[in-house]
Amino acid sequence: MKTGVVLLCALVVAALSCGVSIAEETPTFDLSEIEKEVEKRPYAFGGFLQAQPTVSGLDRDSPLYKLKFYDNEPGGTLEQSDLGARLEGALHYGDLSAFARLDSFVTHDHEGWHGKMTLMEGYVSYKPGPHMAVEAGKRVTKWGKGYAWNPVSFVDRPKDPEDPEEALEGYYVVAGDFIRSFDGPLQTLAFTPVILPVYEDINDEFGQTGHVNVAAKLYALIWDTDLDLLFFTGASRTTRWGFDFSKNLLSNLEIHGEAAWIQDFEEKTFLENGQVLTQESDVWSTLVGMRYLTETDLTAIFEYYHNGEGVDPGDVKNLYSYIGRAYDAYKQTGDRSLFGPINRLTKEGFTWRNPLRDYLYLRLSQKEPFDILYFTPAFTTMVCLNDGSFNLIPELNYSPITNLELRLRGIIPVGGDQTEYGEKQQDWRAEFRLRYFF
Repeated sequence: MKTGVVLLCALVVAALSCGVSIAEETPTFDLSEIEKEVEKRPYAFGGFLQAQPTVSGLDRDSPLYKLKFYDNEPGGTLEQSDLGARLEGALHYGDLSAFARLDSFVTHDHEGWHGKMTLMEGYVSYKPGPHMAVEAGKRVTKWGKGYAWNPVSFVDRPKDPEDPEEALEGYYVVAGDFIRSFDGPLQTLAFTPVILPVYEDINDEFGQTGHVNVAAKLYALIWDTDLDLLFFTGASRTTRWGFDFSKNLLSNLEIHGEAAWIQDFEEKTFLENGQVLTQESDVWSTLVGMRYLTETDLTAIFEYYHNGEGVDPGDVKNLYSYIGRAYDAYKQTGDRSLFGPINRLTKEGFTWRNPLRDYLYLRLSQKEPFDILYFTPAFTTMVCLNDGSFNLIPELNYSPITNLELRLRGIIPVGGDQTEYGEKQQDWRAEFRLRYFF
């Protein structure tokens, strides 16, 4: 058995032997914490330094391997090293404040060194009183109650369900918050309007350019239940409506859910010859989940997600077959034009991350098992119900000293031929992440 597979299997055993449960959230510098600091001083600064080496065992027969590496194949394994930093800061002056989050990373892989600097968030806020705020700039709205997926997150980029707590890059928006508090069953009511422009150099990844889109969220805390009504309309994407809720049934049991109705969505059908057929229809995306904490600090997060924007398993199989033929043609003739239709699909919004329709998510982690301080093992799995394939993610987290976080985890996709996880470009992946917060 390959060394990498042995390592990943050992991680699974280690995680399970230590007990499994939801870990404490990874240390982050969110704006609410920074706002507490600026009450004492007019500025705050933080972030982390990161080093992350990764080694992957590649499936050279996978269609996704052939699609990504057809003109520059790395072989059976791929080693990658990421180095960089995230910087976050806030300024506060009277009713005005500003916040910024910047990522700067360099990567070394089979193509050599390359780097990227990304403004994740950067916006100004005006708060003339405790019940009103107006913000403008690049920011993340964080709509939705789901942990791994958020179908009602109409104005944000999608999470990575393999690492859903990682910070997202925002979009440039103008947004407001108007809040009222009451006595009685309805305790809080808040309204959040959002304006999202999409032009050639502004939010051009969001959808069709040359338009200004609007969205809104109405929040209510009623009978100790969080409720949201959400709305989006504009020419960059089709109109959509959403609803979400979160409720603590017990002190250690929370349930949540989301539902999004997407109007005039272009459903795609993929033929074996590479042709794409589309038809407009209204679709639903839904999510329901729970979070449970035991007396021994074992936490479980479970979610079911229906992706109304997904495709049938047969369509994905046709895509896999087409990629195989395009790869064979390229190897024989050097003609890469057959990859064009697949690359255009990606630019038009098709994603290889959870492209089908029904998924289960389970995350278990245990806080400080056997009284090992600052140590949290975890285990995550995602199952595609449409084809029976799944992902296994064992994980070990340790913080031996203040501000230092160490994470070792593996990712093992499991499935048959022409299934989502069975055809991932990697047979396995092992990564070690070191973060030093300041």
